Amino acid sequence: MCARAAFPTLSCMSIIEVDRLHKRYGERVAVRDVSFAVEEGEIFGILGPNGAGKTTTVETIVGLRRRDGGTVRVLGRDPERDASLRDVVGAQLQEAQLPDRLRVGEALELFASFYARPADPGALAQALGLAGLERHPFGKLSGGQRQRLSIALALVGDPRIAVLDELTTGLDPGARRDTWALIEEVRARGVTVVLVTHSMEEAERLCDRVAVVDAGRVVALGTPDALVADVQAGQVIRFRPRPALDVRLIAELPQVTDVLDRGGEVVVTGTADALAAVTAVLAREEIFPERLRVEQATLEDAFVALTGRAVRPDHEEAAA
Repeated sequence: MCARAAFPTLSCMSIIEVDRLHKRYGERVAVRDVSFAVEEGEIFGILGPNGAGKTTTVETIVGLRRRDGGTVRVLGRDPERDASLRDVVGAQLQEAQLPDRLRVGEALELFASFYARPADPGALAQALGLAGLERHPFGKLSGGQRQRLSIALALVGDPRIAVLDELTTGLDPGARRDTWALIEEVRARGVTVVLVTHSMEEAERLCDRVAVVDAGRVVALGTPDALVADVQAGQVIRFRPRPALDVRLIAELPQVTDVLDRGGEVVVTGTADALAAVTAVLAREEIFPERLRVEQATLEDAFVALTGRAVRPDHEEAAA
């Protein structure tokens, strides 16, 4: 099934294929037999904690690192041997930096000069919210403006594929959401996006599919919803019953797996249909649920279940 059914003009082919990719640095293995495929037109996430091997994987895809084993194909070609892929793959990598005195317009013109048929730098600046900033030096840009410029530089070659590595690290919530909107606009332009992130919220918001990477291995692959459903299909319901409730009435429901009374707050764990069943009982017994909350499983819950640990977002990723 094509991940981009909403974009019928795009074909449903694998535009990137990674098969048993292996990479080591001395005695340390950074990537262990990683395999996945990216469909044309989708936003594909590579999700995992710092040091998991995400950056090494995408640097191999764009031809910046040599693999020690396995195969990588981008549009059917080997990025290690085919330099022409640089004309169709744009990248914003985690360690990318520009001189502080380089102006926005100068950076766009410089990067455009690297390509035979680049996008129009002025039109790109307009489309990505950089119009009016062309004479601003890089060192004076805000975090959000720098990320807009990073996306523009990844797209100035008019690529079919954009690789964006930890694009929103260090941004405030407003700038982060603005950047997410830009990524969605990039995909709407027909560009396939490979998004490297350790942010569960970012992956859930943007990605059609994700590869969950931990300790250099792919531990799960699928849509965010499917990964969540695989580890926890149910929901948690919390409320304070008024008047008091005999929790045995709830515990007897086939949709309920567990009921706890925590100092007057009832906590119900059950299947995806539990809420309807619980509220039907409360209505029948004329009990009002104060402070009712329903908690669905998240991608972070799935990650913890898959790896046994939470992501630590506060440290920069190592060379892996």
